[in-house]
Amino acid sequence: MTTQAKSGKLNVYFLTVTGVMAALACISNLLRIPLGDSKISISNTVCILCGLILGPSSGFLSAGLGNFLYDIFTGYGYESIITFVSKGAIALVVALITGKMRRKDRLEGADYPRLFLASALAALTYVALYMLKTFIFGLTVNGLTLEGTYAKMAAKLPASLINAVFATIVAPLFYLAVKPALRHMDVLKKM
Repeated sequence: MTTQAKSGKLNVYFLTVTGVMAALACISNLLRIPLGDSKISISNTVCILCGLILGPSSGFLSAGLGNFLYDIFTGYGYESIITFVSKGAIALVVALITGKMRRKDRLEGADYPRLFLASALAALTYVALYMLKTFIFGLTVNGLTLEGTYAKMAAKLPASLINAVFATIVAPLFYLAVKPALRHMDVLKKM
């Protein structure tokens, strides 16, 4: 983060990149494949990238805001705050775990497993939060019995786990592929 951003002054560059990542997080929900009672999408992958590129606070904001807006635009406004927190949590977890490693010019051998582990933990954090939301909504909003709620969770779990595995594999590889270009354009240095 630049001195200007740290001092509290608005940094137009920083806000622009955060906004672009939020837009990507929003649109990433459109690329999906229905699977049973759920869907497979690249949304979690983009949320991990938000955390890796922007760091904890802006990553949380961009991942959460993008998915929040998607919920608003598609008629799920009643879930939008939950989505904001759970999708933002993906970016927050991966950014906190990777910390100083993300800011290095070159990744070292020991950094690669940490990058993939951080992505896996971030993706599994979302799965846990999503299952918790499904449980609570099943009993309250949907008025299901406990057995019905467990059945709904079981129906949603496979797609959630597929999304987690996909995000864990693809996001770090994509980040490693674009990191040199982001460094060359001073995107990461200006963050």
